[in-house]
Amino acid sequence: MGLTATVGPAAAARPASDVDQATVVRDWNAIATETISASLGPRPSSQVTIWHGFVSLAVYNAVVGITGGYAPYKWPERGPSTASPEAAAATAAHDLLLTYFPAFKPRLDSAYANSLAAIPAGRAKDQGVTFGKHAAERIVELRKADGRFADVPFTKPPVPGVWRPTPPTFQPFIDTWLAKLRPLLLTSPSQFRPGSPPALTSARYAQDVNEVKSMGAKTAPSRTPEQTQTALFFSGNLAAQLQSAFRDYAARHRLGIAQTARLFAAVNASATDAAVTGWNTKLYYASWRPISAIRLADTDGNPATAADSAWEPLLLTPPHPDYVAGHTTVAAAAMRAAASVLGTSRLDLRVPSEITGTTRFYESTDDFNRDVINARVWGGVHTRTADITGCRVGDRIGTWALTRFFRPTQAVVSPTQQSTPPPSRCD
Repeated sequence: MGLTATVGPAAAARPASDVDQATVVRDWNAIATETISASLGPRPSSQVTIWHGFVSLAVYNAVVGITGGYAPYKWPERGPSTASPEAAAATAAHDLLLTYFPAFKPRLDSAYANSLAAIPAGRAKDQGVTFGKHAAERIVELRKADGRFADVPFTKPPVPGVWRPTPPTFQPFIDTWLAKLRPLLLTSPSQFRPGSPPALTSARYAQDVNEVKSMGAKTAPSRTPEQTQTALFFSGNLAAQLQSAFRDYAARHRLGIAQTARLFAAVNASATDAAVTGWNTKLYYASWRPISAIRLADTDGNPATAADSAWEPLLLTPPHPDYVAGHTTVAAAAMRAAASVLGTSRLDLRVPSEITGTTRFYESTDDFNRDVINARVWGGVHTRTADITGCRVGDRIGTWALTRFFRPTQAVVSPTQQSTPPPSRCD
């Protein structure tokens, strides 16, 4: 996969307005998306979200450390006010990605050369490059010994209700280290861990299992074609979908460079901690997936469920537990962060899907969350309780994070300084 999000040649170099400068933040977000996706491939894990969080924070610190207006992330250093925030943003993103994805050096270096070529030579550019390097180094330093790739065993025996590898691939629990990863914003991976899922013998459990059995089967007469398309739409790389949607939003709404950097940092850092919380919850409760619950329903002790040993879901079941749903937890955290930054939950988001090749328009964050919740049930990979609980947890994470990070440091006159929207609906 080539890195296509590059800027113009040196001949196009010219002084830029705040809105023009924001292009480099969007460009490097696209480059980051391509790099991360190409490196990890179609990995059925929230690991992809972690790297977006790292890159976005480096870019955010590089930009607001020069422009001011917002509190940097865990960094007291400030750059010269005369420095180029464009050069700083490009350098921070390039250096951060190169540190963690060195195999992509030729493509990253080429994209970086294009970015710098579009910025007029001089002291401002040089200062921006220097400060951007420091911003990337700061994030790398902060993330040392954070628990990435640590050996975190999953040892629970496969008794009724407990997760076990699922057909057809029977992969082990993937990326268990995410459950113990030091968060970016939260105080611990378990800070927002929810209460336990419904007991196997409860009416709620039976309701969950019977719904996904009916609506999430590979061939489900009760599922409409539109519902099938929704399940497929959200069956791919959610992090990449979010990046594309917010790049488009920032461009259409002409957000300035600091506003754009803040939006991505808030969304991706909140999403990172939502992924950590989701995996921590999965490892702690280890709830079996619908395919196990349905095929082994004769072992759950619940008279309201019935086993179907041949049942198959519409989507391939990811290799990690049901409760809570990673998709809905990450989506809700990202939506809450965006709503807090932009001052409204009435977002006109254009969200693409590489799976269906279509783009959907979402007028509000609630509409987006609703579709993600339903999609995972209709895809046969999550129970509704796992989805709704994940959404509620993600919303709480986004709310908590934005009251403590990425705050304005002065009176900033911008369309993003509005009242805090009400909590999201997750039902």
